[in-house]
Amino acid sequence: MKVIIIKYNAGNVQSVMYALERIGVAYELSDDANTIRSAERIIFPGVGEASTAMRSLRENGLDKLIPTLKQPFLGTCVGMQLLCKSSEENNTDCLGVFDVPVLKFPQIKGFKVPQTGWNDIYSYGCELTEGLAEHSYVYYNHGYYAPLCDYTVAKTEYMLEYSAMLQKDNFFAAQFHSEISGDVGQKIFENFLKIQ
Repeated sequence: MKVIIIKYNAGNVQSVMYALERIGVAYELSDDANTIRSAERIIFPGVGEASTAMRSLRENGLDKLIPTLKQPFLGTCVGMQLLCKSSEENNTDCLGVFDVPVLKFPQIKGFKVPQTGWNDIYSYGCELTEGLAEHSYVYYNHGYYAPLCDYTVAKTEYMLEYSAMLQKDNFFAAQFHSEISGDVGQKIFENFLKIQ
């Protein structure tokens, strides 16, 4: 199976590489449109700031390419947020695969922003969560979130209830870091690789 990790100006690629190596999956890191188009599975990770990441995607024409892809596609953390319509982080126009805005967490006494650490997910509704116990724990580190919407296929709560995972057609996305979420994250990757 040809698995491509999209290369752009966003961190955490190494953790995704390690996660795939742990389950014995070969991969290639690429920002080449033809290479990405020919992949059987595509992973779109990300850590960092939305406008900088979008600028990097535009420089390589990946902002036009990504929404047209038809193979199973998984975005994580900032990768998920960039798949949305827009982000309040520096008022950034994003890729628009999911027609939902990414919002900044409100300032509420007793809650720290960004949310950093383990939190549970629930109300599953897609193939990636098959075999997971309800309220499994995953690792988060983010200050922005996608609200609940028609694309929500898993929920979580921190200050308010929001989308832990999104899906539209072949596009899957997780706000948490699947690659560093232990056995739960590994199961999500394994399920992603099995999608027909």
